[in-house]
Amino acid sequence: MTSNDTPSVAVLGAGAWGTALANAAARAGRATVIWAREPAVAAEINARRTNESRLPGARIQDRVTATASLAEAARADLVLAVVPAQALRAVCEVVETVIRQGTPLIVCSKGIERGTGRFMTEVVGEAVPKAVPAILSGPSFAADVEKGLPTAVTVAAKDEALAKHIADTLGSSSFRLYHTTDIRGAEIGGAAKNVLAIAAGIVAGRKLGASAAAAITARGFAELSRFGRAFGARPETLMGLSGLGDLILTCSGPQSRNFALGYALGEGKGLDLLSGRGALAEGALTAEILVETARAHSIDMPIAEAIDAVLGGLIDVNQAIAQLMARPQKAE
Repeated sequence: MTSNDTPSVAVLGAGAWGTALANAAARAGRATVIWAREPAVAAEINARRTNESRLPGARIQDRVTATASLAEAARADLVLAVVPAQALRAVCEVVETVIRQGTPLIVCSKGIERGTGRFMTEVVGEAVPKAVPAILSGPSFAADVEKGLPTAVTVAAKDEALAKHIADTLGSSSFRLYHTTDIRGAEIGGAAKNVLAIAAGIVAGRKLGASAAAAITARGFAELSRFGRAFGARPETLMGLSGLGDLILTCSGPQSRNFALGYALGEGKGLDLLSGRGALAEGALTAEILVETARAHSIDMPIAEAIDAVLGGLIDVNQAIAQLMARPQKAE
């Protein structure tokens, strides 16, 4: 264990995003350990400095070591949970048995838990009461962060001093972190934008034009903002990196898994996509619970509702477009 002057960092999850964040922490000068569920992945990282199945072409920084032991990783001073949103609780329940009291646990997943409607930091609060929840979110493709290309994101924690400490620990000349105490705003942006990016992908795949693409992004942001305000999110957070910034990036092209899923649906491909690469699109798993939560709080989210209906096989893409265009005209 290191001193508080040079905090160590653990990344739980050796997927593309986890690998990229491990590299970012290492570039910030931190001793970094990455936990891989599969021992073969940990062995590859340590022996070859690569993770070809998750992030092809990436070179893992020398300060990064990999382990298949969750207990070993969780001894770090800062722990980043970089696992799929719907797997977060299961991982956290194991982490609770090994993490030290008061360790910051920073969620880097974007979604809402199916079945419970819990936001990501609420899952941490319930499953790992020994930890201090925080969230990291913002416009960031794994490939860009891994390469050290300029990226800016938001980190949120209830305590401002902790949020700043996390930002100082992970930040570098290429990875800039803005800090806030608006936890809910930061995590809502990340959850909602994934669903809305599927809609942007459908527009692109259907070749509906740049005007439609701009409209779906702008109206999607209106939905994201309404949802955020209903849960007390601050306007500046929703307008910032973890809200509007992340929405713009995720709606920008097929490098986003959610956009890519929508694009394929827009081209006329079937819902069997959800058992392939589309299964990796967090928006496909978040759409239903996002819509359920919105309805429970009387939040109008017609684009999200249309995407949920398409993914559920209730309507097809053409019907979704027709329904959205047939909505009554009203003041913006």
